[in-house]
Parts: sequence; C-alpha cells; structure tokens
Amino acid sequence: MNKTRLEKLKKTILKKETLVFDQLNKNQKSQVSVFNENYKTFLNAAKTEREAAAQIIKRAEEKGFVDIETLLTKKSSKQQKIYKIFQGRCVALAVLGKQDLASGANIIASHIDSPRLDLKQNPVYEDLSMSLLKTHYYGGIRKYHWLAVPLALHGTVITAENKRIDITIGEHPDDPVFTVTDLLPHLAAKLQENKKISEVFEGEKLNLVVGSLPLGDDKEKDRFKLNVLNLLYEKYGITEEDFISAEIEAVPAEKARDIGFDRSMIGSYGQDNRICAFTSLEAILDMPPSHKTAIALFFDKEEIGSEGSSGAKSNFLEDFMSDLLSVSGRNTDNRSLRKALINSSCLSADVNAAMDPDFKEVHESKNAAKLGFGLCITKFTGVGGKSGSSDASAEFVGKIRQLFNKHKIVWQTGELGKIDQGGGGTVAKFLAKFGMNVLDCGPAILSMHSPFEISSKTDVYMAYLGYKAFYSDHD
Repeated sequence: MNKTRLEKLKKTILKKETLVFDQLNKNQKSQVSVFNENYKTFLNAAKTEREAAAQIIKRAEEKGFVDIETLLTKKSSKQQKIYKIFQGRCVALAVLGKQDLASGANIIASHIDSPRLDLKQNPVYEDLSMSLLKTHYYGGIRKYHWLAVPLALHGTVITAENKRIDITIGEHPDDPVFTVTDLLPHLAAKLQENKKISEVFEGEKLNLVVGSLPLGDDKEKDRFKLNVLNLLYEKYGITEEDFISAEIEAVPAEKARDIGFDRSMIGSYGQDNRICAFTSLEAILDMPPSHKTAIALFFDKEEIGSEGSSGAKSNFLEDFMSDLLSVSGRNTDNRSLRKALINSSCLSADVNAAMDPDFKEVHESKNAAKLGFGLCITKFTGVGGKSGSSDASAEFVGKIRQLFNKHKIVWQTGELGKIDQGGGGTVAKFLAKFGMNVLDCGPAILSMHSPFEISSKTDVYMAYLGYKAFYSDHD
C-alpha cells in the first residue's frame, strides 16, 4: 500500500484526538474569553447551593422565565419559558416545545452542591483562650486541603421567632476570614509522619478559629465564647440556640482566578459541579422554543449520594414534569407522566477527572480525559466492576456522538481512573430509573474536590456549545 493510500486509510479508520483550541476560529476564541468572565462571576456569587439556585433564578427571570406556580391556576398557558424552585436549593427550567410533552423532553441534569465544611448544630466553644466553631465536613474531601487556608461563612439561620437571616462573612475585602489550624512540621514527626493519611487528619479536628478576645473580666466563665456570641447577636440578632436551625457552610474565601501565563485555565472552588450548572443554564437561556421541550435540572445533595428531598433521588423531577403537563393543558395521569419520562433523553452533566501530569499512574491513559480536549462522554461511572453505574446504551452513546460531530462539538471519552483505583458516581442512575436514556457528559477538571479546582476555558465554552446542541436535537 502506497503512502497516500495509507494516510487516507488512517484518516478514515483511526480515532482522532482534537484540542479544542485548534478547532476554534478567531471569533470563537474571543467568545471563550467573554463567556469565562461571566462564568467566574457566577462562581464567585454561587459558593453554596442556595446561592447557586438564587443566581439561576435571577438569570432565568432576566430572560423571561416565569415561576410555574403562577401558571398552575390556569389549565393552559401560552407561556413557554418556565421555572420551578424547591426549598431554595433545587431548580428546574423548561422551554416548552411544539411536540406533545408525552413524547419526551431533552433534559440536562447537574448538581449545585460542592464539598465543604458545615457548622454543627452546637458549634461554638472555647479552648486555650480562643473561640472556635465545630464543623462536620460535607462530601468527599481531602481533609488536609482545608487546613491553614482562609475560609468564609455563608448560610441561612432561622431564629426562634421564625425570622430568616442570610449571612455572608469573609468575601468582602474588609471582612474577617476564618481558618482551621495546621500542625507545624517541627512537631509533627511522632504524631503524624508514620500514620496513614486517613488517620493523620481527623474530622473532629476541623474546627474553625473565630476569635481570641474575651468579654468581661477573668472571673467570667466561657468569656471568649461569650464574646463571639455577643458579636453575632449585635450584628445579626442570632443567639446560640439559633445555630440548631441553621445551615452555615465554611467555604474558601478565594475568588475564581485565571491560571497560567496565558490565562488559559480557571482555578476556583466549586467547579464540581457548577461548571456544568452554569454552561447548561446558559444553553437553555439561549434556547428558542423548539420541536422538543428542553429541561435543565439543578439538584442538591449529589455529593452525599443525592439523598434527601432536594436530591436527585427525590420526586422533584416527577413533580415538575407533572406541572409541565398541567400548564400545557395535557393529561396529568400516571400513564402520561410515565410516558413523558420514559421517552425523554438526558445528559447527566457532571465533571470527570482530567489526567494529571504528576499522577498519571491512577489513570489508564487510553481511556482518560485530558484538559483542553472538550466535553468528556463517560459511558459509565461506578466503582470496580461498574458498581453503582447506569452504563449508557450503545445506541444512546452513538446518538450523542453523531449529534456532537454534526455540530462540530469537540468531545472525548474518559473513565474515572483505573478500574481498581477508586471511582465515583453521578445523578445518572437516579434518572435512568424512569427508563429514559442517560449519559454522563461534562468537562474534565484537575484537583477535583479540592478548594481550588482547575478547568480549561476552552472546555467550559465547549460544554456550553455541546449542551446547546443537545437541547436543539429534534430526534
């Protein structure tokens, strides 16, 4: 076989890896920069699931979306852009299509919670002339990541009088910040160096330093704790008992920043999974009414197994779909709802792990995602022998692959590490239970679950384009 024929054959049969940057034209490269500035603004404003939900609703209302609760009194409505919020932590948006909803919708589901430190219900105490707050970590964290870094407090308090108080402390340049102390290396040898990493860092020692001044004279008991409580009472009207009915999170105080001399990457807390939340949000906001209904779901509690009333295991999707049938003037009986769900197609929009140059050994290189190579299609997740995975069908993977190729979306495939290395899950299996086709699809990031995760700006933009293409699919 001559060289020309060989090159033609290779071009035909070999799978191609494409760097997103190489596929973008000059105009698109300019759009990448603008899009990611908006993404960084979203990250800075949405450090908790409640804040993310509020930002999503704000953007939706700016684009003409209407709360479905205002439409449910009518049996039909010409309103095509609709949203629903549940418990302030779970959101759904829909652009109603021309086709009967019973024929299914194009759904993109992401989650808006991230690993963090939650305050316990009795958090305030003092020790060695210092005031501290007890925490309970949320989600899968590397505990040492949270030591000796500036942290901010975000949250909601419900007082004894049923008054809601929202607090954010540590984000403004003039605000104080908080931290968890670390042990100096000079004294760590006997206590830490010969232990497993899982034993060195204890959850009960992730306590926030919040003060060191007393209230009253030296005869006063717990006067350091009392001073902190007094400051909170003076500023917010919060008492110690109010912490019992509070959701207060300690999150990194650092803002989203460009990374690299070339500013090609973004470093920020919470990119797992607000990177998919933002890009799928922008995709549906830019979506004109089409043949099929488009739905964006934003769940809470994914990082702890999607449990609870605001997680993907809840009935939120069924409730929203039933409401959509109602405002569309359609039958809302059980059969119609089941058909609407089973005929839908869904992208479980979540991140994958990009292969790290310093830790290649935890990946199988032929099936690992890389930063800058576009949206990552993850056919299955799970642990070991695909345990806990929904494992998308060949037919649906083929459909998404064809759709992305048609719209010139740069994509790649990847697994979450070597087979026996570890693993993880997404919301995919909780949506697949309805019988719909579901495929995990999102950008790959570095330093996942750390306080400073890294994404490629081109991958962020490609996620937006890919999700937009999926929403517009008529098949």
